Order: sequence, then structure tokens, then C-alpha cells
Amino acid sequence: MYEPNVVGDWQEYDEHAGLRVRVHRLEAGEPPRGRDDAAEGLAYFSVRVTVENRGNRAFGIHLEDGQIDVRVGADGESAFIDWRNSQFIEGFDVYPLRRATAVIYAAGPETSLSHVDVQVQLRVDEEWTGRRLWAGGIGVHEPSSGAPAGACRESLAHQVSVFLRDQAEEGTA
Repeated sequence: MYEPNVVGDWQEYDEHAGLRVRVHRLEAGEPPRGRDDAAEGLAYFSVRVTVENRGNRAFGIHLEDGQIDVRVGADGESAFIDWRNSQFIEGFDVYPLRRATAVIYAAGPETSLSHVDVQVQLRVDEEWTGRRLWAGGIGVHEPSSGAPAGACRESLAHQVSVFLRDQAEEGTA
């Protein structure tokens, strides 16, 4: 069964030894060059997609339009992606022990931002990788040591973390 990643997790690619990717820094915020008129009434947020090369050879990386899909809310509706403000990875050689990061600006209804799914499909050396999914949300935090028991029990990040932990425990028995 395919298991989603939690925002912040690294995902390695078996077909490209040493190459890994992660979606991280999902946070509310306005884009640097101003709002797009089509995003009127929506709340902006940004997310970073980092590709890291821990292998021993360089990889040519493409992460452009159409290779990132952002969905918000419990029903997984498409978020507005602000292509003008976003920064992609277009034909960049990632050498060993180096990283490249794309910054995506998107917008959606403020009430839906507690559920954000980001799907990424890299193109590496002109080959497409499998799609990978990260789940998270704006304002979703793990409970701190002082938080009352069950305070974040219903949060998406907590649910995904529990699911992944349970799956890992089943595999180690």
C-alpha cells in the first residue's frame, strides 16, 4: 500500500541512488510580488520542495509547471497556484552533497488550509519518477509536552503520524 509522507519528511528514490526530496515549510504568507487578481478572497500560503543529492553523481532535475499539485480541504479541492510568484527548478544539475529548492505560492479558502496535500513528480535526467504525496496543514502542530491529552488528536498531521507509526510497528514484528 502506498503511504503518504508528512510535510517535512524526506522521500528517497530507489531508481536514482542517493536522490531524495521533501516538501517542507508549509506556512501562511503573502507572495513577494503581490497577489494575483484571480486569488481574490483566498488565503495565500507557501511551501518549499527541496531535492537533495546524497549520491556520487550529478542529476539533472526538472520541477516545473504541472509537476506539483496542491489540494486543500477535506474534499481535496485544487488550490490556486500562483505561477508568477513561484520559483521552480528548471533544468538544474544537482551535484553530490548539494540541494535545489522550489518555492510554491498557492491560495485557498482559509477554512480549508488545515488540510493541505502536495503531490510531486520529479523529472530526473529526462526520466519521470513516481508521484509522491505529502500531507500537512497550516496551523497544524504536534502536541507539546504541556498540551492536554488529546488536544491535537483530530489534526491531520497527528492522524498521518499515528498511521505511519502503526504501519512501521507492524513491519518490525
